[in-house]
Amino acid sequence: MNLQWDILIDVALAIILGGIVGFEREWKKKPAGLRTNMLIAGASALFIALGRIIMKDYSSLVNIESLGIDPIRILHAVIVGVGFIGAGTILKSEDNTRIRYLTTAATIWMSAAIGLCVGLKQYYLAGGISLIILIINILFDYLGKWIGKVND
Repeated sequence: MNLQWDILIDVALAIILGGIVGFEREWKKKPAGLRTNMLIAGASALFIALGRIIMKDYSSLVNIESLGIDPIRILHAVIVGVGFIGAGTILKSEDNTRIRYLTTAATIWMSAAIGLCVGLKQYYLAGGISLIILIINILFDYLGKWIGKVND
């Protein structure tokens, strides 16, 4: 029972951190905002936790090697799956001169990484990365706009 509460707390933390990242995307009216980043971060943490449970529960029944359980596969599945979701947010402009929402796709991927960090009990790393993403998406957005004005 305590393990379930621990997982629930981890998923909630991942959701909160994903929400911090997603709030900035929502604020800028990007296609993948608050809820998307929250759900991706939370799901990533949950998948890692479930993988840990599977390894723990089944290791007492049979030899782990015979099951072929590999926690790295879970990481891989999350990375590939979220990459696919992110790819769905990327659009070409109608005149095919610009690609839009690439930062949103990358932010979704980073939200998954935050969830993976929480699921792996790397709380400081997850919190620090959340702050770094905010700095990148807010501060460097202004810097990019300033550079654009200088080049005009």
